[in-house]
Amino acid sequence: MHQGIMKAWLESSHLNGANSTYVEEMYEAYQEDPQSVSEDWQVVFDNLPHANGASADVPEAAHSKVRDYFRSLALEGSHKGSARVTDPEVDAKQVKVLQMINAHRFRGHQNANLDPLELWKRDKVSELDPAFHGLTSEDMQREFNTGSFAHGGETMKLVDLISALKTTYCGSIGAEYMHMIDTDEKRWIQQRLEPSLGRANYDKTAKTRILRGLNAAEGMEKYLGAKFPGAKRFSLEGGDALVPMMREIIYRAGEAGTKEVVVGMAHRGRLNLLVNILGKKPAELFDEFAGKHSDALNGSGDVKYHQGFSSDFKTPGGNVHLALAFNPSHLEIVNPVVMGSVRARLDRRGCDDGLEVLPITIHGDSAITGQGIVQETFNMSQTRGFKVGGSIRLVINNQVGFTTSNQDDIRSTEYCTDIAKMVQAPIFHVNADDPEAVVFISQLAVDYRNEFKRDVVIDLVCYRRHGHNEADEPSATQPLMYAKIKKHPTPRKIYADKLIAENTLAADEVTGMINDYRDALDHGDCVVDEWRPMTLHSVDWSPYINREWDEEYPAQMSMDRIQNLANKISYVPESHKLQSRVAKIYKDRTLMAKGEKLLDWGFAETLAYASILEDKKRIRITGQDSGRGTFFHRHAVLHNQNDASAYMPLRNISDDQGPIDLTDSVLSEASVLAFEYGYATAEPGGLTLWEAQFGDFANCAQVVIDQFLSSGEQKWGRLCGLTMLLPHGYEGQGPEHSSARLERFLQLCANHNMQVCVPSTPAQVYHMLRRQVVRPMRRPLIVMSPKSLLRHPLAVSTMEELAQGTFQNVIPEMDSLDSNKVDRVVFCSGKVYFELLERRRKENITNVALIRVEQLYPFPREEMLETLAQYQHVKDFVWCQEEPQNQGAWYCSQHHFWGAIPAGAELTYAGREASAAPACGYPTLHAQQQDSLIKTALKL
Repeated sequence: MHQGIMKAWLESSHLNGANSTYVEEMYEAYQEDPQSVSEDWQVVFDNLPHANGASADVPEAAHSKVRDYFRSLALEGSHKGSARVTDPEVDAKQVKVLQMINAHRFRGHQNANLDPLELWKRDKVSELDPAFHGLTSEDMQREFNTGSFAHGGETMKLVDLISALKTTYCGSIGAEYMHMIDTDEKRWIQQRLEPSLGRANYDKTAKTRILRGLNAAEGMEKYLGAKFPGAKRFSLEGGDALVPMMREIIYRAGEAGTKEVVVGMAHRGRLNLLVNILGKKPAELFDEFAGKHSDALNGSGDVKYHQGFSSDFKTPGGNVHLALAFNPSHLEIVNPVVMGSVRARLDRRGCDDGLEVLPITIHGDSAITGQGIVQETFNMSQTRGFKVGGSIRLVINNQVGFTTSNQDDIRSTEYCTDIAKMVQAPIFHVNADDPEAVVFISQLAVDYRNEFKRDVVIDLVCYRRHGHNEADEPSATQPLMYAKIKKHPTPRKIYADKLIAENTLAADEVTGMINDYRDALDHGDCVVDEWRPMTLHSVDWSPYINREWDEEYPAQMSMDRIQNLANKISYVPESHKLQSRVAKIYKDRTLMAKGEKLLDWGFAETLAYASILEDKKRIRITGQDSGRGTFFHRHAVLHNQNDASAYMPLRNISDDQGPIDLTDSVLSEASVLAFEYGYATAEPGGLTLWEAQFGDFANCAQVVIDQFLSSGEQKWGRLCGLTMLLPHGYEGQGPEHSSARLERFLQLCANHNMQVCVPSTPAQVYHMLRRQVVRPMRRPLIVMSPKSLLRHPLAVSTMEELAQGTFQNVIPEMDSLDSNKVDRVVFCSGKVYFELLERRRKENITNVALIRVEQLYPFPREEMLETLAQYQHVKDFVWCQEEPQNQGAWYCSQHHFWGAIPAGAELTYAGREASAAPACGYPTLHAQQQDSLIKTALKL
């Protein structure tokens, strides 16, 4: 707005002359929150002159300049005779009214009625008291402008305004949203809360549905408690409103066009949701309580409150596919798994805005603040490679935490949900004993998520009627709380009494609903009216079930085809200026494509990706440096040095190729690996690959490896073809940049649960990656990937080896040694092979054969026996490794070597001595150790 227009506007208003103080105070309110003043005033203040020549992007002008500016306009208007004087005291109080409105938006939640037990000791917020703002009883019947408060028109009596503010912001809902930066989002929330005073007027049908949900929640727990007394079930009692909440979220999402909902939660209330939302048959759950074993998984199985489930759920907008993720006892690690699964489903549907698939994660009040994976998952929520269009996060806040904790012990913030403020998520605290408020805020949360594609949090403030589990005695540590709980009516009774009192339902109708539900449990059939037979399978896993390791697969391809792919991945447009070192790499790749240079690691790896994409399969690669590669070898994303634009040769293979997402991830291992695990469990057809910057960093994701990757099939029957590239090799870089902890993966190997490979040539990595997709078996692939071998002069391959070869689990002796003269055979894996080879050649040793074991698990016994057939006369066998003796493959794999060598032969160890650290930190000591183990292996 030009100054002349602003001046004319001011002259035509009553805000001049004697009202300069009012304007200044109005501006102060605007500075605190722009929405606290009317839209007209927002326009005026938005267009104020800026201090010291600042740009229009700087919102705040110097206060003295603003004051002088308004006073000059007011004075000028007075001289023209257009001003009229109003009461400065009234105008000053008008500003105070606006400040009071703003105070309720900011801090009303701190005096809201959130605790069903009324045990919270909360200080009175003085800013919510009219007297704090100088408003007296004489002002109560005065009309004041309500600014942007979206209820009751432009003006209201102060007494009515205060009542509306208390009802909206200090009732059963405590809304925290003023910490958000985006004005549109804040205004949207105000428009949803304030016109209705934070309440909804539900009809009899809706209220009956809410009561049915509470009946089901309570009825299920009481039934289990009576039928299986003392058994662990992690009861929902006290937080019963979770059941109608989930039902309404799914209804609302279905109406908006959502096709799938993926849920992640820990123990509390899980069995209740399985039966009352997902439609698991009660009879099946009762069998699990009775200890009956199911042969469905043919594995170890897992406890019932870790189990997942899938079903279809009828909504007014169509059926919605529900999936409850399997999870271990790590309370929050399932959350990034859910997000990864959702991203895979969205990618498959081609849905960029997230509408078609909704993630819901359910947390405990201690876990959401105590587990760092929550922060990591929040941090990913808006990043390019991991966004899912926002999630709905529900907290079952039973105010106790795990067993004996109180709030002073479990967090340093006022609310357990304060962690969500890091991503500007709105947070809605709601009293779980007011189920209509719960449903209202649940519907609002779905709409917010769909509108803004961002996370939203609901803090369901409730209590826990029993201990952490049903064998626990909570009154030992929480005597006052549990004395109150014993006397407190259940949520179902509170709401049923309310509906009876308001004549919505008769008492006999309420009783009939209870009896009907119990009868349904007795029959053992599904108790969810909305359950439908599952037809909305997100992906077909049938081609990958019951597949074995040794199945044949098409490994070879024509030279013409691989030559064409080589040309595609080495081409860069002339206009795309490369950095000099990258340009040299691509110049070499052009020579490799022409057959004028042997293939290096990066070229062969990229060829594998290209062939998979040409087969119309999807590839997803993430890692902290995956675009270029930590060791400057991949360069799949090429950055123009002139304008920073990016070019990906792998996106230019063919017109109908498969999609590829190659993303540099957030600086996290646990959440990213969990995300990729979730992605791979929902996307079996392509290649999902996570690369550690250094293999050692996988330590930070050990819980994902232990509780999902290595055991998910055994516990839950969940197949997963995730590939992990873990740089591994002793290059003298110290204890944190040497070992990918090979021994830990081998310790987890059993039941053919995963593959552990140590490829040593470009051809091997090419075939290994292709095999992971082309072979129909889907199990995790753990790769000890190289560092120095990426550019080692001996670690090269020919185009023919790629086109006509296959992955070799065992690579026999490659030099032309006379096997009859060999009296020692050295087994090894990885980089150490080339050091052994170079030293053997240097010393002209002809009696020691070198055999590379490229797949340590499943151990390739048949290939090993075939390789050793020519060495049956040898009695001296050695396992040589770079790792200390208590690490690496020695302890976990030597029994395989003992079983393969000839009878009567000996197997000895050549490597570093046992060590508490993975590697030494001194380069000279490293070199001495390396030289020693090479000499030991070669008998020097």
